[in-house]
Formats: sequence, structure tokens, C-alpha cells
Amino acid sequence: MSPTRVRDLVALAAFAVVATWILASSFYGSVPPISAFAGASLFPVAGVLVVVGLLVRSRLRTRRIGPGPGQLHPITVARAVALAKAAALVGAGAAGVWAGLLIHLLPLRSSVRAASEDTPGALVGLVAGIVAAAAALWLEHCCRTPDDGADEPAH
Repeated sequence: MSPTRVRDLVALAAFAVVATWILASSFYGSVPPISAFAGASLFPVAGVLVVVGLLVRSRLRTRRIGPGPGQLHPITVARAVALAKAAALVGAGAAGVWAGLLIHLLPLRSSVRAASEDTPGALVGLVAGIVAAAAALWLEHCCRTPDDGADEPAH
């Protein structure tokens, strides 16, 4: 399995920006109000990813990986990598969606009250998506064994 490439995440986010901007331009009037809590939903996910990353990293550093008691099973590490890859895609996609919505909202803020009220929630969502993607990339990095240093770096 190859490392997640940042350029792939940027491409996904760019696609989501364009698609969301087109949809928001057409259907913004029928969208319910956006609260800050709507955008913040990825912050707990990012927290879980960081905790799992710390756990895996500490076990790898002390070489406590294996099937025995008190060790982290290798399949669990593989599952953490799969989680990290999926979460990176979700974070990048979410960041793109919120950025596309912001691109639509920012010019309308002075003339449309709903746009000015929805902007903080969209900003929180953008930040949460970026944080989740970054935490996922970090978890993926933490799952690498010390011998993996020769692999292609993420770019």
C-alpha cells in the first residue's frame, strides 16, 4: 500500500470546491441555516485519529507489535492505515465542500443576511476538514515501521 499523496487530496478538494460552488449558486436559497456545530463535526474525528496515532507510534517505537498480550496486533495497525486513508479523503472532500460554499457566501455577506450568518459555520467546517485530513496523514505516517523510511514520501 502506498502512502496517501497530498496532491490527490488537493485534487479531490478542488473538485469538491467547484461542484459545491456550482450547486450553491443554484440552490443556496433552499439550504437550511448552517450552524457552527455542522462544520465542527470532524473535530472529534481528528481527535480520535491523533489518539490512535499516538498509540501506534508509541507501540512501534518500543517494538510492542505482535500477536501477544500487551502488544498491538499487526492487523490493527493495518486497519489504522485504512482508517487514515479514508479519513484523509473525507477531510479533503469536506474541506473542499466548505470552501466552495464559502466562495459563494463571501460576496453575498453584505447584501444577504443569511449568507453572513452562515459564513462562521462554513469557516469552522473548512478548518475542521483541513484538521481531519492533516490528522489522518499524521496517523498514516505514525503507522510506518522504522524500516519504511526508503518509501516514496507523500507529496
